[in-house]
This record gives sequence, C-alpha cells and structure tokens, in this order.
Amino acid sequence: MLILSRKIDEKIKIGQDITLTIIEIHGDQVKVGVEAPKDVRVFRQEVFSAIQSENKKAAAAPSKNSLDKLSQLLNK
Repeated sequence: MLILSRKIDEKIKIGQDITLTIIEIHGDQVKVGVEAPKDVRVFRQEVFSAIQSENKKAAAAPSKNSLDKLSQLLNK
C-alpha cells in the first residue's frame, strides 16, 4: 500500500485517467473528489461490499418466483 500526505487542493494521479483531489479536511474526515472516465465505476468500500454480497446471493439461489416468470415469458 502506498501512503501519501496531501493538503487541500492537492491531487493524486492514478494512471493517465484518474485524479483524486483533496477537497476538504475537517477533524478526522477528509472529502476527496474523484475524476475518472465514465466507464470507470467508483464506489465507497461499504457500497461496493454490499453490491458484491447481493450479487453473490442472487447468483447462488435463483428464486422459484423468478423461474416461474421466466417460464411464463418463454411460453408466450
């Protein structure tokens, strides 16, 4: 892990296309701006973890209701 110190309005570059900007520092909270191409998905860690968890649940146990709906669509 790379650890960097930055002040307000200073930036960090990741590759050619991603820039992190320190927007505000207030106590133990830091606001960071992220500039990235539209095809790069940017999430907070807790949101990313929740998405992964929901995707795993959905993939592991397809519901009977969903299968019934799919069967109905195929029969039409």
